[in-house]
Amino acid sequence: MAQSITRLSGVNSLSGTLPSSVIANSTLDNITALPSAVPTGKPVLLSTATASASSSIEFTSGIDSTYDIYKFEFINIHPSTDNVSFQFNLSTDSGSNYNVTKTTTFFDAGQNEAGTDTPFGYAAGRDLAQSTSDQVIMGNGANLGADNDQSSSGIIHLFNPSSSIYVKHFIGVAHSIEYRDYSWRSTFAGYANTTSALTNIKFQMSSGNIDDGKILMFGIN
Repeated sequence: MAQSITRLSGVNSLSGTLPSSVIANSTLDNITALPSAVPTGKPVLLSTATASASSSIEFTSGIDSTYDIYKFEFINIHPSTDNVSFQFNLSTDSGSNYNVTKTTTFFDAGQNEAGTDTPFGYAAGRDLAQSTSDQVIMGNGANLGADNDQSSSGIIHLFNPSSSIYVKHFIGVAHSIEYRDYSWRSTFAGYANTTSALTNIKFQMSSGNIDDGKILMFGIN
């Protein structure tokens, strides 16, 4: 049975059901805004880049202290050249250099279309140990195919890139159609071993252009 409230002074707890007539903004639909200090966890689209025979895709602005997490979604990344890897690197100097030192791990799993080969395991050729080289997302042993129907899609999360105290962690997962007609799922993670703020990220192929595809950058708090 609904109860009404006539006096709240000195009351520490309430029980029962309040009728909506005594509550202002009684439904979530009536909430139009949250205080700025309340994190929503909802991704905010910051930038979209579309490749068209592009040598690389770079995000040169928007990576700062505004968000704790930056998410990059890459959709149907298609190389212009067969048997190449898709990879990325980071910058601390607004893109003058993409050579941040990284240490990473890499696992993958695959299956060919005939169902006769199902490789799985740690991919030693795709990890980095205190290296400034590009981090492979897909490829380098499971390289991308350039057939018209072949592409790669996935997600990378970059954590607290503007920290001046901690290294910068990242986690990624991707799937591609390999040039030999394999389904490949890759999972990688690591850290940029710098306490300098990261300012830019660059995506490119190991050889040739990014013929087609889209990369979206989101901010999350």
